[in-house]
Amino acid sequence: MKLTIRKVLKRLQEPITAEMPDSTVDKLITGEPDTIVTGIATAFMPSQSVIEQAIAMGANLLIAHEGLDYSHAGSAADLAADSVYLAKRRLIEQSGLAIYRFHDGIHRYRIDGITLGLIRTLGWEAYVSEHRAAASLLTLPRWTVRNIAKHLKQRLHVPFVRVVGDLDTLCECVGIAVGYRGGGATAIPLFGADGADLVIAGEGPEWETPEYVRDAVRQGKHQALILLGHAASEEPGMAELALTLQACWPGVPVRFLKDAPLFQWV
Repeated sequence: MKLTIRKVLKRLQEPITAEMPDSTVDKLITGEPDTIVTGIATAFMPSQSVIEQAIAMGANLLIAHEGLDYSHAGSAADLAADSVYLAKRRLIEQSGLAIYRFHDGIHRYRIDGITLGLIRTLGWEAYVSEHRAAASLLTLPRWTVRNIAKHLKQRLHVPFVRVVGDLDTLCECVGIAVGYRGGGATAIPLFGADGADLVIAGEGPEWETPEYVRDAVRQGKHQALILLGHAASEEPGMAELALTLQACWPGVPVRFLKDAPLFQWV
């Protein structure tokens, strides 16, 4: 039996254990569900480069974590006359590439699939003390913030991370919050109620958790924050998804596609 997009999407949804939001952003943005799959690509972002890579590898299904039109809600009304957006849509239409956005579902796997991918990439599965819906808690050996930052850069192949706090602070209790979960509502309780020495997050408003940690350090507390960037924190989860799909359908080419780091230090 030939593999269709519909069958792939059904497999993606099987591990979901939490209720999906009524306003879910997960959807087949382009393409038809009964199309026969010739190749699958996974990616964090359906950027111009990633789309070109997917076409070049012969994939006709791209599973992307984030949206196509530079917004979370997925409304392209404001881009109807934008040349950059229209050029990207033309490329997709001409290639016949189907794009499925897989955001809410993978975050609702029994263990958040994006968080688990990051922890596995870091080699820290043995240190997990608790997985939660929006964060995971780990008990690490007593490493300094400096050494942890170095480890993160090496494992994630990123040129830099951003740190708030003393680089020589020893850390044992560590919270991990991927993507945009670095905001105060999620990250600050990890320091307070859970006693984290360090929180590693993707990103969040700079006036929330970073300022909290600055005040905590000023008050003499030994706490630190490392911000990886949204993409760096979530790409490992989409890479892990590619491995899962490879195991499901070994006869179909499946690859994780990574774009270059978004920002440069100048």
